[in-house]
Amino acid sequence: MSLASRRLLVAGVRPANYGLLSTCRSGKARALSTRASGIMASLGLEDSAELCGVYDGEWKGSGEVITSVCPTTGEVLARIKTASPEEVQQSIVKSREAYKSFRNVPAPRRGEILRQIREALSAKREALGALVSLEMGKIKTEGVGEVQEFIDICDYAVGLSRMMNGRVVASERVGHSILEVPNPLGVVGVLTAFNFPVAVYGWNLSLSLAAGNATLWKPSPTTPLCAIAITRIVSQVLENNGIDGAVAGLTTGGKAVGVSLVESPSIELISFTGSEQVGRIVGQNVSARFGKTILELGGNNASVVMADADLSMAVPSVFFGAVGTAGQRCTSTRRLFLQRGIADEFLQRITTLYSAVDPGDPLVDSTLIGPLHTKNAVHNYSNTVAHLRSIGADIVIGGDVCTQAPLDSGNFVQPTVSIPKSVDMRDRIWSTETFAPILNVAIFDELDQAIEWNNAVPQGLSSSLWTRDLRNVGRWIGPNGSDAGIVNINVGTSGAEIGAAFGGNKSTGWGRESGGDAWKQYVRWSACTINFSNEAPLAQGVNFAT
Repeated sequence: MSLASRRLLVAGVRPANYGLLSTCRSGKARALSTRASGIMASLGLEDSAELCGVYDGEWKGSGEVITSVCPTTGEVLARIKTASPEEVQQSIVKSREAYKSFRNVPAPRRGEILRQIREALSAKREALGALVSLEMGKIKTEGVGEVQEFIDICDYAVGLSRMMNGRVVASERVGHSILEVPNPLGVVGVLTAFNFPVAVYGWNLSLSLAAGNATLWKPSPTTPLCAIAITRIVSQVLENNGIDGAVAGLTTGGKAVGVSLVESPSIELISFTGSEQVGRIVGQNVSARFGKTILELGGNNASVVMADADLSMAVPSVFFGAVGTAGQRCTSTRRLFLQRGIADEFLQRITTLYSAVDPGDPLVDSTLIGPLHTKNAVHNYSNTVAHLRSIGADIVIGGDVCTQAPLDSGNFVQPTVSIPKSVDMRDRIWSTETFAPILNVAIFDELDQAIEWNNAVPQGLSSSLWTRDLRNVGRWIGPNGSDAGIVNINVGTSGAEIGAAFGGNKSTGWGRESGGDAWKQYVRWSACTINFSNEAPLAQGVNFAT
């Protein structure tokens, strides 16, 4: 039996036919493993055979029933009653009504509500982090870290609530001033992906609430439990403060729910995180009705390692970038460009790290790589590996699906390093992102060659240069350098902080969320010219007197 298998068994992680089941009873009985039931009970998610997946001030759901499936064991965690078409429209209407009252709440008061949300999340940080691991599949420290990211952006938004300032612009006319004034925007629709089922909503909700908007959340249909748990916490804070719960509404469901939000003229801004293919459709549909979008799409990120790099830093950072979250981050390292002089040593070192890691239960502290999120993700991984083999790529390590019990009940694969023969970035293996732990390697001689490769793909989210030469730094961050939205030096592609705006360029969507000036997208701007003189002159010296 493999080390990974022993870890799972010691942790009590077993498929249903292993017989380690406990039953949570309310209405119809649901059988859950003791591993799952403890986490869900700590967040009050064990109280019904079917959970309500719609919240607009009250909990409901009469649409299609979907299931939340644990990617580690394959067990059904819960069944969720999603939004019917009528309930989606009702939620939009209620969000609009909630916005009309919430926009008049003073911004510092909105900040105080965010502070209370921050405290409520912090009190449940460990339980929420474990739920992220249970339902999404990322390891526990990453799950807790994701919840911490929501907490951190709440802190940021509390301060921002007193600093969302406009500005005074000098006027060319005597006795005049020009003000640029931000006001609440309206309703913000947030469509999030499975890989960050908590943090991305946190980025949007925090800035949206600070700005005075109502927010309507449509989470991934494969991570509804995380959304329900978060919404329960947020809604309780809103209720305690006498705020309409529809200020932070929830509509779970599939494609039809998302389409309804995207096409609704009552939603001023759509923030969408997902694939380039779907993002293109979202962008076109929202722009067709003159709405606003924030798009966070594909990554396909590269790390470039120069011969002068500190490999003791670069190797483990690239390892985390490629293997962390089982390669399912938007910022995961997909492409690795090594300068010829250190290529062999780097590959030897990183292969050693890969050899020491076993896929396993993400809730076990020693696990570094959990499962892929769905069976379809495993299928995409297998197809990509098969394509690599068909084009003669050297599979340095990995390349297989884990088929031994108990891993066979989940979505486990081996993290993979490959060296394709071709270094033409137009080839499918380089230009198309596979959301799995597959790292493709190429060897270069000069930095300009690596920069050209970095920029040659459609996506432009994150990039990383490893060097100790200041001249390389200047080249990398300048006009002839990386064209990505995140341009790091001696920091991996993955693991951004909340203080700076997060987002990418090109087919990544040009969206910006979280810190920096991202808040300016959540308000409507007005230029206000004020005349406090006794005359009414025209600009540019125009004379229109009779």
